Amino acid sequence: MRLSTIASAARKRVAAGLLALGLVAAPVAHAAEPLRIGYSDWPGWVAWQVAIEKGWLKEAGVDAKFEWFDYSASMDAFSAGKLDAVTCTNGDALVMAGNGAKNVMIMLTDYSNGNDMIVGKPGVKTLADLKGKKVGLEVGLVEHLLLIHGLTKIGLKETDVTLVNAKTNETPQVLASGDVAAVGAWQPIAGQAMKAAAGAKPLYTSADVPGLIYDVVTVSPASLASRRAEWIKFVGVWDKVVAYIEDPKTQPDAVAIMAAKVGIDVPTFTRFLKGTKLMTLAEGRKVMKDADGFGSLYGSTRFADAFNVKVDVYKTAQDVKAAIDPALTDGK
Repeated sequence: MRLSTIASAARKRVAAGLLALGLVAAPVAHAAEPLRIGYSDWPGWVAWQVAIEKGWLKEAGVDAKFEWFDYSASMDAFSAGKLDAVTCTNGDALVMAGNGAKNVMIMLTDYSNGNDMIVGKPGVKTLADLKGKKVGLEVGLVEHLLLIHGLTKIGLKETDVTLVNAKTNETPQVLASGDVAAVGAWQPIAGQAMKAAAGAKPLYTSADVPGLIYDVVTVSPASLASRRAEWIKFVGVWDKVVAYIEDPKTQPDAVAIMAAKVGIDVPTFTRFLKGTKLMTLAEGRKVMKDADGFGSLYGSTRFADAFNVKVDVYKTAQDVKAAIDPALTDGK
């Protein structure tokens, strides 16, 4: 799901790309090769850069090669069988699976805590003000899901607004044009939209619905089956990463590492980090219990699955239970 740091909208739905790739991820793991993991510029995934530069994966006995991509390109590479694992949202893990590239979510890195948002133009103060008006966003993306959820909470339906399909990186210009009442975007593009239309403000964000958007590491079934012991060690490194980022004594070094990776200044990246709730393994373990609602990865993923089917991202509902393996957070 995630943010693009400069000018592009890196977080695009990948159904068309998956269809062009032969759909099914072939096994890529061999005992003599490193685990290949695709990651991109969402803060919860850039966090792995700390472990990479500190050498913590090697210390844990994990031979891993992280490969840097734009978001949708990382999922394309996974779906083409070029990666063992990829970082993505829980909903987009289903997009890959629904188009043939099965995968298993083995851990949570974070949930979006404000970085995804519906931004209203000047004078639009609440979601209710959008009734009968146009909203620009990329149909089928998480901002679409966020909008629907927000409208439902106040008793409105999707049909009460007119969706204007707009590329996320174009939403600042779209909002500034005045042709729409609001746009859906994630940081930093949402911030660019608010700058382009002075007086624009967030109407609804992922902080209003924690757990709607979870971020995960998801692995090919073949790699998980053949190299499970390595993946358990991989998952075990995560708490060290979170602790280093959140400890006031080490946070400046951690943020400098992450900001340098994505090519933005430290103050800006620090703001983005605040919109991302990193989760320890213990916190993730609680969420990786099967229950209804957004407090559970299962409940959230079932909600995303229903959305994906509704907007025709894929045709057939996915087996959510088979798409999640919570045991690795317990070292099993």
